Amino acid sequence: MQIKNQSQKETGKPKLLDQVKTHLRSLHYSRRTEQSYVNWIKRFVLFHNKTHPEKLGKDDIRKFLNYLAVERNVSASTQNQALQGILFLYKEIIHKDVGWVDDIQRPTKPKHIPVVFTKAEAHSIIQNMEGLPKLITGLLYGSGLRLSEALRLRVKDIDFELKNVIVRDGKGEQDRITLLPDSLIPHLKDQIEKRRSVHNSDLKKGFGDTVLPYALADKYSKASKEFGWQYLFAADKYFYDNEKKKKYRLHIHDSTVSKAIKISIRSLKIDKPTASAHTFRHSFATHLLQNNYDIRIVQELLGHKDVRVTMVYTHIIKNLGLGVKSPLDF
Repeated sequence: MQIKNQSQKETGKPKLLDQVKTHLRSLHYSRRTEQSYVNWIKRFVLFHNKTHPEKLGKDDIRKFLNYLAVERNVSASTQNQALQGILFLYKEIIHKDVGWVDDIQRPTKPKHIPVVFTKAEAHSIIQNMEGLPKLITGLLYGSGLRLSEALRLRVKDIDFELKNVIVRDGKGEQDRITLLPDSLIPHLKDQIEKRRSVHNSDLKKGFGDTVLPYALADKYSKASKEFGWQYLFAADKYFYDNEKKKKYRLHIHDSTVSKAIKISIRSLKIDKPTASAHTFRHSFATHLLQNNYDIRIVQELLGHKDVRVTMVYTHIIKNLGLGVKSPLDF
């Protein structure tokens, strides 16, 4: 994308979006946050006809945010995400104080109560699946993981002795510990042995590297080949990094699991069109609360910073009519 300003060759600086990416990585932001911020900055620049952000200011930011709320009908959280990305650009890259952006039109889009499966539905969907998608979906429901968190699990993140799963760099760059379901332990042990076999084969071929978080590859030169750092659910094919001239084995793609879940739901004729991989996380929380577990425990397992986020699941339970009898049935 060509931004209307002095050419990069004249200034000798990297492209604006490349500067954003590099700085985000130096601050250890997650790749998902990086993609989000870069996307919103790009959309902000395009909205203003590719004018360089140095020539834009508070009023231009407000116009873009109001456009998102009024014309694009985005949610409040999406609008806030866009604002955070743009403010990061001005504070960290351009070093321009835009002050407090006020008079922003907030989206009126209502918050919806999440869709959840019944316990019977969750179990039947999982049992109707096969292979890695089945095992991963079991972790979504049994451990309350997001799909991205399950796919990023390394071999070392499974603790069979303590029966827990360590989620590293979850949403908000937070680590947390959650449950390891007893029923999944033998299947996960089998998966780890399969990974060990494939990894040993990769090493014999002169490969066996995986991508490490942050700057660990520079600090520990041999860590990328260690078995504990390997993705638990690795892809069948290698990823080739042109810059580093290396082959890596990354985790399987999220679409592999998402498609398998959709197929299972359709085949069982479960009439919940908006259900997805994330519905299992919602179901995990709802069913724990149904079983009278303390909401603070559920909050910790989910990794929510604020218990008010977790409280949405109490509304689901109320809607299910637990403990409330209809007057029609008096």
